[in-house]
Amino acid sequence: MSSTHEVFNQSTPFEGANLFRINRPLRDALRALAPALDTAALDAAGAEMGSAAMQRHARLANTYGPVLQAYDRFGHRVDQVEFHPSYHALMASALRQGLHGTPWSGPPLAHVERAAAFMLFTEAEPSVLCPVSMTYAVTPALRANAALQAVWGPLVAAREYDERFVPYTHKRGVTMGMGMTEKQGGSDVRANTSVAEADGEDAWGRRFAITGHKWFLSAPMCDAFLVLARSPGGLSCFLVPRLLADGRVNAIAVQRLKDKLGNRANASSEVEFERAAGWLVGEEGRGVPQILAMGALTRLDCALGTSGLMRAALSLALHHTAARHAFGKPLVAQPLMKNVLADLALESEAATALALRVALAVDRTEHGGGAHEQVMRRVLTPVAKFWICKRGSHFAQEAMECLGGNGYVEEGGAGVMARIYREMPVNSIWEGSGNIMALDLPRALRGSGAAAALEHELAPARGAHPALDRALARLLHELDAGVPEAQARRLVRELALVMQAALLQRQAPAFVFEAFCSARLEARADVFGLLGEGADLDRLIERALPLEHEVHA
Repeated sequence: MSSTHEVFNQSTPFEGANLFRINRPLRDALRALAPALDTAALDAAGAEMGSAAMQRHARLANTYGPVLQAYDRFGHRVDQVEFHPSYHALMASALRQGLHGTPWSGPPLAHVERAAAFMLFTEAEPSVLCPVSMTYAVTPALRANAALQAVWGPLVAAREYDERFVPYTHKRGVTMGMGMTEKQGGSDVRANTSVAEADGEDAWGRRFAITGHKWFLSAPMCDAFLVLARSPGGLSCFLVPRLLADGRVNAIAVQRLKDKLGNRANASSEVEFERAAGWLVGEEGRGVPQILAMGALTRLDCALGTSGLMRAALSLALHHTAARHAFGKPLVAQPLMKNVLADLALESEAATALALRVALAVDRTEHGGGAHEQVMRRVLTPVAKFWICKRGSHFAQEAMECLGGNGYVEEGGAGVMARIYREMPVNSIWEGSGNIMALDLPRALRGSGAAAALEHELAPARGAHPALDRALARLLHELDAGVPEAQARRLVRELALVMQAALLQRQAPAFVFEAFCSARLEARADVFGLLGEGADLDRLIERALPLEHEVHA
């Protein structure tokens, strides 16, 4: 080979790392928020998700995406979606780790453990987690129908993935999806036109025949869906199995799969219901509140997923800049690159802290937590969803620049940074875009003692930094005075930043907290890489940098 093609001054694939062990911010957050949590399972998950094998599965599942088989070769309508074997390998791992319905029947801190594992999994492959997240979110809704819960509850909690297209009665475990969005309504589900007509009653309660469409039905190969349709009593929620107990395929016609920017391993579809059998879940006419409750849980997963993607992008940027030399020294040692990397590390740690705090509120409210945690769960969910997901795309772009052209190439699926960049926007859009989240916060603050609860939550951080004290005073004033609708995004941002600062004051080293308050609350920098002279860039990077012996262990 010609000497001109000798490869040097290039980084290596980032694989073989235990993603949990090298993530100091995640470990510190868990120690502060959930000190009693046994992290052995997270350590195992970190090793699995950082392995070369999982990286390969992630590449293949995204490169060879789902394919709709509407008809078989004899002309029969089958409406099945075929996946690459790597998709099934990833799904099996996610269910084995209990990222779906398992925490609802688990002990205290099961939701926190699941949240941390969800972030670790996302670092390897986020898009297969769509059906996993929906299964997590719909599980508590089944409690509204005891007969359905008795049959489906154990299946959604099982840790066995069963890819077969067979009735639930023959399955060892199931996944579940949601069908809410229609083409004419989008986020305004009250504009839905799908109709549910009474069709008798059986052991599962009132049965309906559902006719209509869904503009987005993700993961159409799930075993059942919670679907919103208009019954005589108003918008209601129904469980619609993919296959019925007698083996017949339910009347769900998959029209096409969505051709998406990212999220390519996951099959998102448009479907038609043609008198599909569905069973009422909960009270007739109470479908919207049920959907909102499920949406709050998938919104948590959007924040967790973006936090995991941030960490993955940061690790790639650190790994590359440590190996790549320019102008006589490693990129990571160049002063301006240091500032960018340190700032990205700061953002990643703050996102992790806020997302885990929401997960802790979910866990505590499910295990007898008081009114304070109920308020934190209600208020912080839209805040975390809005702010973390809004920051995600900017974060990925900056991390991609750290790799230069190498970060921009797809390279047959091996360009992980490009995949991360394409994935980031979906978490901001899915389950309510930024405006929906911003409008939800004032509703959460109304008449619930939220201002007092937030003041109590933030009280331990008072006096820790002048910029935080000023920001907290401004926030409490705005909560008291009220904010016009057009300024709702600003309120969400202020609450997110103050909450992140307070969490970092509790669980991170002082140099992290100081840098965050100076950059986010005082200087209010609008791009990454503007940390002030007082920021300890070296220590911020060192805290985030994957340790070499752990990377190759």
